[in-house]
Amino acid sequence: MIYPTAQDWRAASHKNVLLFGMSGLGKTHVANILRSEGDWFHYSIDYRIGTRYMGEYIADNAKREAMKVPFLRDLLMTDSIYIGSNISFDNLTPVSTYLGKPGAPEAGGMGFADYQARQDQFRRAEISALMDTPYFISRAEALYGYPHFVCDTGGSICEWVDADDPEDEILRTLGEATLMVWIKGSEAHTDELIRRFDKAPKPMAYQPEFLERTWHTYLEAQGCAAEEVNPDDFIRFAYARALAHREPRYEAMARWGVTVEAADMARVSSAADFEDVIAEAIDART
Repeated sequence: MIYPTAQDWRAASHKNVLLFGMSGLGKTHVANILRSEGDWFHYSIDYRIGTRYMGEYIADNAKREAMKVPFLRDLLMTDSIYIGSNISFDNLTPVSTYLGKPGAPEAGGMGFADYQARQDQFRRAEISALMDTPYFISRAEALYGYPHFVCDTGGSICEWVDADDPEDEILRTLGEATLMVWIKGSEAHTDELIRRFDKAPKPMAYQPEFLERTWHTYLEAQGCAAEEVNPDDFIRFAYARALAHREPRYEAMARWGVTVEAADMARVSSAADFEDVIAEAIDART
């Protein structure tokens, strides 16, 4: 680890951390707290994906729909209007909307092959955004003068790494540049996340093998054809299984850094609180 002891962490003039774990456990909330105090640069992986690596896909998809409307088509063909996404740290809807859901078109779904293609676009985009982390650490200091850096990752980071491989390129790059911090949820957190997702299901990114396996399991369980799948029903089905699939992957990743219980991270209300929580986690590990 780049901070072997709590003392090293507290004494560091440049604190670089990466937060990972299930979506909904407070990664962005904590990053926003740190950013608000003025000394921390907040690097959002999802924002980077939506603006740098998938912005064109997202805009083209919106244009494709607009071209179906004669009035809008004429305006687009004459460069009379501009269509773009309004992505922010707190509004990443354009990314999830583009990912979409597989299933019946009349219910808002898309063909499974098209869904897989968009999943692959996201996978490549997320890996690229993660690998940009060292560049943004340097950029944050050189350009803006930020001494500290927090990388706010998406929940799917664990899908693209092999934590058991000491030569994993993504983890080596991140581990050499940041202190990796797993925000670990409890069973109660998992139940709440599933309840929240059931109420308002949202598109997610999945490991290709897991997605393929889950899709065929769903089709067999429901006894339906791919074009008959209810899109929301499928992603609800996949979500609970994804949480169980990801938990051991997060746990393996935690060996590259430290672990903080979500309940402890939830009590962070300042940069000083955050520094204390991380110091305790380093002490616990060492």
